[in-house]
Amino acid sequence: MAGTTLLLPLLGAAPSAAGDSSAGDSSAGLQRAFASAAAEYHVPQSVLLAVSYLQSRWDTHAGAPSVTGGYGPMHLTDARTAIASAPHHSEGTEDARGDSARAALHPDVQLPETEIPARLETLPKAAGLTGLSAEELRTDPAANVAGGAALLAAAQQDLGEPLSTDPADWYGAVARFSGADDTATAASYANDVFEVLRTGEERTTDAGQQVALAARPDLAPDTGQLARTGLRTLNQNGTECPRTVSCEWIPAPYEEFGDGDYGNHDLGDRPAAQSIKYIVIHDTEGAWEGVLRLVQDPTYVSWNYSLRSTDGHIAQHVKAKDVAWHAGNWYVNAKSVGLEHEGFLANPDAWYTEAMYRSSARLVRYLAAKYGIPLDRQHILGHDNVPGPTTSTVAGMHTDPGPYWDWRHYFELLGHPFKATAGKRGGLVTIRPDYATNQPTYTGCVTKGVPCASHGSSEVRLYSAPDETSPLITDIGLGGRAPTTDVNDLSSRVSTGQQYAVAGRDGDWTAIWYLGQKAWFHNPRSNPTAVNATGLVVTPKEGRTSIPVYGRAYPEASAYPTGVPAQTVSPLPYTLPEGQRYVVGDKVPGEYYYAVTFATDSHQVVRGKELYYEIQYGHRVEFVRAADVDVLPSR
Repeated sequence: MAGTTLLLPLLGAAPSAAGDSSAGDSSAGLQRAFASAAAEYHVPQSVLLAVSYLQSRWDTHAGAPSVTGGYGPMHLTDARTAIASAPHHSEGTEDARGDSARAALHPDVQLPETEIPARLETLPKAAGLTGLSAEELRTDPAANVAGGAALLAAAQQDLGEPLSTDPADWYGAVARFSGADDTATAASYANDVFEVLRTGEERTTDAGQQVALAARPDLAPDTGQLARTGLRTLNQNGTECPRTVSCEWIPAPYEEFGDGDYGNHDLGDRPAAQSIKYIVIHDTEGAWEGVLRLVQDPTYVSWNYSLRSTDGHIAQHVKAKDVAWHAGNWYVNAKSVGLEHEGFLANPDAWYTEAMYRSSARLVRYLAAKYGIPLDRQHILGHDNVPGPTTSTVAGMHTDPGPYWDWRHYFELLGHPFKATAGKRGGLVTIRPDYATNQPTYTGCVTKGVPCASHGSSEVRLYSAPDETSPLITDIGLGGRAPTTDVNDLSSRVSTGQQYAVAGRDGDWTAIWYLGQKAWFHNPRSNPTAVNATGLVVTPKEGRTSIPVYGRAYPEASAYPTGVPAQTVSPLPYTLPEGQRYVVGDKVPGEYYYAVTFATDSHQVVRGKELYYEIQYGHRVEFVRAADVDVLPSR
């Protein structure tokens, strides 16, 4: 109360920029808004800029909410927009375990009701501090910045700290601004903000405005303030995370229930028994508190890590040695680690915070280094890139994290940006549109058939001829269903970072081999949506008119020992025709992890002599038998 009382004189009037509708019209408008709010609320402008960068990279998103109901450059949250109606693994036909050797699991559950945490109600608090309306705080960037400044000043006063002009004195307030309720997460967030302060940043926002923050490489914050924030201490015992993130152990239960049934993962011995080849990126389709309750339900499914959008906090649920049920393909589950990111695929104008992107990238870098996983798009998969294991499962596979996940920025944070590695004679292209300006039309975000709001996207649409009036590419694996522009229809879309063999060029159009077809996408020289690359490709062996394509790399029948039922090596409804080429990801032996009972004494890894190549076949990866193909340089 004392802190709030001290702050009241500073909040008697809204900053002048907030009421100036022209502030956002000029190229300097947002920069001026930061300066005005900093002066009005006595917050160092550099601190305000750095906090905003970690929240939104200074983007305004035209007033649309983030995946957790956060608005504007300061990501002021309003929980009314952050409520989901169905959990991620319950809204489709996909069996998250993805193993035909055991009956499919289709949990019929709903997200439990939860209290709204304070981190999802910062916008109403900012409204009370500034006297600005909630509508202004949502839609006017200058007002939004003012609201963020008021929250920072209030946090500083609540900690008994002076409204200093020295950024080093604001570590505790920045930690509190994160909304985290524990010291590790708050410290991780504050450390990121001060790293931005040290390195400086400059970029053009999604509204076309130039914003800059000068570097302060020698800045050393007063980290001792963290002890006075009154936040709880995390249980980090046993977590498998890098030291640069906050990580909490919230275990998924390995328990029996019913008659011989159990959940919600399998015990294993990775990487000793089998290698970890993939990291799968998901979004939760639910809010944090409810999702955590679900993963602790033995009758539900599981994943290895959850990541929170507001501050990048991580919860680990399943050890890397064990196999979580998350991808809908048992082969991929047995070879992967699953990361669920708090968010919603089809929310119009959905966007993720920089804090979560950075935290996720640090975790993925750590896991990739530990398990030897290549940092490319055939090993760092979206859930939407995981193949259906059998023909009957293809149509029910999930489509998250969807077209609004910024793969280009994510791989920049991973330290592996997508670059041109060849000229036109390289034979391959890497999909790489400019996320902000690449805005293909999607439908069905809110109502079936109704266009979604315009939004930056990682994905590029494919046509049957070099003309946008031509039919879209059809995915025959979906039973002949006509392709659409629905946000969940992957039939005719390629995603940033994916690589394909060039099948032709025609002016501003490029053709690739995709789903057994020649598919065209617009690739103008003035604003390219792909860059040239080189690498290895597979093509059918000479004399073969086509070869089968598989959704999993299972061993031949003779490899299975007594007591382990041989799994069917069943081709999908796709083929790889002669003359076509597809990019190689990995060469792997056929492998199957037998784990269908709660008792682990019968669990074992079956490894065959038959070899497979993982390929980038369509939007999803697939597999072909090594004996069926020749491997060639892409040239």
